[in-house]
Amino acid sequence: MNQGLALEIMLAGESVLLTGPAGAGKTFVLNQFIRLAKSDGKHVSVTATTGLAATHLGGTTIHSWAGIGVNDFVPQGFADHVAKGRREIIEKTDVLIIDEISMLHDYRLDMVDEVCRLVRKKDEPFGGIQIVMSGDFFQLPPINRGDSRAGGFVVNSTVWQELDPTICYLGEQHRQDDEVLLDVLNALRAGDIRRHHAEKLLERVAVQPAEDAILTELHTVNIDVDTLNEKKLAELEGDELFYTQTTTGSDNYVENLQRSVLAPSVLRVKQGALVMAVKNALDRKYVNGSLGIVTAFEPSTEYPIVEFKNGRTVTMQPDTWELRDGDKKRASITQIPLRLAWAITVHKSQGMTLDAARIDLRKAFVEGMGYVALSRVKNLDNLYLVGINRMALQVSEDAQQIDVLLRQRAESDQKKFAHLKKQATKRKDQPVVKAKQGSNWQEKIAKMRETYPKAYMPWEKADDEKLKQDFQNGGSLKQLSKTLGRHEGSIKMRLQKHFGEDIIE
Repeated sequence: MNQGLALEIMLAGESVLLTGPAGAGKTFVLNQFIRLAKSDGKHVSVTATTGLAATHLGGTTIHSWAGIGVNDFVPQGFADHVAKGRREIIEKTDVLIIDEISMLHDYRLDMVDEVCRLVRKKDEPFGGIQIVMSGDFFQLPPINRGDSRAGGFVVNSTVWQELDPTICYLGEQHRQDDEVLLDVLNALRAGDIRRHHAEKLLERVAVQPAEDAILTELHTVNIDVDTLNEKKLAELEGDELFYTQTTTGSDNYVENLQRSVLAPSVLRVKQGALVMAVKNALDRKYVNGSLGIVTAFEPSTEYPIVEFKNGRTVTMQPDTWELRDGDKKRASITQIPLRLAWAITVHKSQGMTLDAARIDLRKAFVEGMGYVALSRVKNLDNLYLVGINRMALQVSEDAQQIDVLLRQRAESDQKKFAHLKKQATKRKDQPVVKAKQGSNWQEKIAKMRETYPKAYMPWEKADDEKLKQDFQNGGSLKQLSKTLGRHEGSIKMRLQKHFGEDIIE
């Protein structure tokens, strides 16, 4: 299924599972849906199973949203004692997003369902809320700890069977441009790693990047990341500058948000430090995961000036992360959106696209960890492997069995909603123009073409190539609109088609 059809299915009010391999554009589609649903006046609650994933979408954790915390069961009399603010949020919610669904236990999804039914006083799945779950079961699974209730993937929950969500399985690839790496990743997903796959990976152990190469290392444990970053920073000469975050909100909400923000509370850098952007820039000069070098500091503010690998030089100014709970803002953190990038954990790299990476999988300790790490890069030429263990080449057998069923179901669901394809095409290639009742459409088109001469015309190959070239050279939406004679909305949608997820917020 392509992104456009998946988006239309969600906009039609269906409860869905949005899934597909790493790089298929799940987060991009989610962000599109959230924006459009909110513009339609719907109350959208954005959550995820981890604080980090929730922060990428500007939301909160599903545990916090439902008020279940770390409990393994919904407490007796929950509905009578739920806080007023929590009750209002659950009652007002029209759409509930749950991202990184692979990491949520089946019994916890049942708990969220129970809470929604109790609070909303409706005995139907999630009290009648439209549910949009997103994630890939081949990535990090739910973790069972000895001191808490054990569980499995959410497809085993009671409410999953009753909800019977539509399966939107994204099949297009927007990250990898290397057939060999794609073959390895697909073999990992199928649990069918052959000798030639392993040999292709092991070949990358012997290859070393150029001495001046700008890349980050992925490690499986925090201590290795912290040790390397501290060591590399200490080796640099010159003064160390530091930037302390500012916060709003009560301490418990700030603490919750802090665990989810990749920028440290105190950012320490020197000239020459390798850094990573941890947020998308509104002007597109860098994205979450962009690597660069601190080359200087702005004289008046002492903000770090970073030369990114994409060729852009940017004075990095403070940005803000928010913890939102439904429509309410609970906390915010303002900090320079950077972190030291000689190393980062595999877990924190989830959702990122890296231009190049040195990956150490010798200590991989959970199924799916190797798949997450290897799928961060676009091609094998930019992957440098320190080492790999057997666990790194394993994915969950449950995930493989689930995947077969999801693919089968997705095929039938795609046929079921085939009538929405026309709307998906229209939304993709055209800006949304709402004609007033009784107005003449041809007159409106003619009027629009006084400003945008090519409005609603098919894209010609030459214009398409110029769009891509000018955009990559830094052209703004306004400039591209003027040059190509099309509405900025049409330009934006076309760019998203060519460059994939999160290219424009």
